[in-house]
Amino acid sequence: MELPVIYEDDDLVAIAKPAGVMTHPDGHTTDETASDWFAAHYPDSKEVGEMQRLTNGTEIARPGVVHRLDRDTSGVLIFAKTPESHAHLKAVFQEREAKKTYLAFVYGTLKEEKGVIEFSIGRSRKDFRLRSAQPKAKGTLRDALTRYEVVSDIGTHSMVRVMPETGRTHQIRVHLKALHHPVVCDPLYAEGKPCDLGLTRLGLHAYSLDLPMLDGSRKEIIAPLPADMLAAAQKFPGSEAFIARS
Repeated sequence: MELPVIYEDDDLVAIAKPAGVMTHPDGHTTDETASDWFAAHYPDSKEVGEMQRLTNGTEIARPGVVHRLDRDTSGVLIFAKTPESHAHLKAVFQEREAKKTYLAFVYGTLKEEKGVIEFSIGRSRKDFRLRSAQPKAKGTLRDALTRYEVVSDIGTHSMVRVMPETGRTHQIRVHLKALHHPVVCDPLYAEGKPCDLGLTRLGLHAYSLDLPMLDGSRKEIIAPLPADMLAAAQKFPGSEAFIARS
């Protein structure tokens, strides 16, 4: 598997993760993951990172991993190349110092042009695969905050810029569903709805990541829209800025 590198320095490497590729192994599949790619291409850094203990007690390696993207989400994914960078970047994400921007295509027209979604997230009582923003969700409810701005609205669908300030599993997908505007082609949270706009996978892309570097500077890393998301964006007036950088 070859993955496109969009930024690299002595401390980290950033890739544009394609939809369908897992960030790291989960113990349930043998599919090659982005962290497998990192370990193969940066053998001197394959010991950087932490082991993860699964619910069955198995421990799996996660070379270079400091954050993750859902399997079905494309976009910016970074890996730490040194122990110092790993510690720094983990702290950056834990302290919410990284500014994350996603682009999402959703069904319908949102009531507000911009807003803040602040629903706590737990596990669904109906399906173990799902998360829920319902007050009676299963397990511990974790605080979650997502800011959004509508980029363009064509009536049947909207293109939305989404800025999550926390990093809960499926956060953007759960929060947009809670507004009754799930992400287009979401197999978990938009079940039964058609895959519109020419998309055949989740209409969610991690567009940019702005974060403090080890030397104290800040760096914005952009993952251009992949071909399918670019084609969808071209249906929306006002999306030119994102198209121009893709």
